[in-house]
Amino acid sequence: MNAVEDSTDRIMKELRERGAPERAAREKDYLKSDLVHLGVPVPDIRRTVRPAAGTRAGTLALAGALWAVTDSGTPVHEARMAAVEVLVRNVGALAAEDAAFAERLVRDSVSWVYVDVLADKVVGALVLRFPELAGTLDRWVADPWMWIRRTSLLALLPGIRAGAPDRERLSRYGEALIGEREFFIRKALGWVLRELSKRDPGWVRGWTEAHLGEMSGVTFREAVRRLPERDAAALTAAYRAR
Repeated sequence: MNAVEDSTDRIMKELRERGAPERAAREKDYLKSDLVHLGVPVPDIRRTVRPAAGTRAGTLALAGALWAVTDSGTPVHEARMAAVEVLVRNVGALAAEDAAFAERLVRDSVSWVYVDVLADKVVGALVLRFPELAGTLDRWVADPWMWIRRTSLLALLPGIRAGAPDRERLSRYGEALIGEREFFIRKALGWVLRELSKRDPGWVRGWTEAHLGEMSGVTFREAVRRLPERDAAALTAAYRAR
C-alpha cells in the first residue's frame, strides 16, 4: 500500500468512526444531497486531515483519491469535504496550474458546500498568489456551469480581505451576472459586494446605486448589509421606489 492509499484509508476509517446516523440524515436533507452521508461535523473532518500536510504532488493525489471515494458507487459527502480540506490545508504548496484541478472538482460538484470553499480558499488563494490566473476567472464568468460562474465571483474574496480588491473585475463580473435568475449567483454577487463594503463602502454604495434597476432583492440586501446606516437607508428607499 502506498502513502496516498494509506492516508485515504486512515481518513475514511476515522470519518466512519466519527459518523452519526441522525446527523447524516439531517445533513442529507438540508443539502438536498444524493450522496452518501456519514454524519461527521466539519471540525471533525478537518481534524482527520490535519496530519495530511505534504508536497504538491502528495496533496493533489490525496485530494483526488478522497474525492473519488464511493460507497456502492455513490460518492461520500465527508470524503469530498475531506478532499477540499486537504487542498485548503496545503494550498501554499500548490502551483498556478493547479487551478485546473480545483476547476475539475467544481465541475463535479452539485452543491455550494464544496464549491464555496474551493472558490474562496483554493482558487481565490491561488489567484492572490498568481495574478495571471485572473484571466481564468474572466473565462469562468461566462461559463455554462452555474457553479463555475459562482466560483469566478467568490474567488475575488481573498483579494478583498487582503486589501487588494479587484474592483474592475468585480464591476465587470457584476454587470455580466446581475441579471442572473440563479439564486446562488445573485447571492454570490451580494456576498462579494458586502465584503468589499467593509473596506470601501463608498465604492459599493456608488456601484449599487448605479445598478438599482437591475439588482435582485437578494443581491441588494447583501450589498447594503454592512454599509453605514445612512447609506443603507437611502439606498433602500431608492430601491423600493424603483
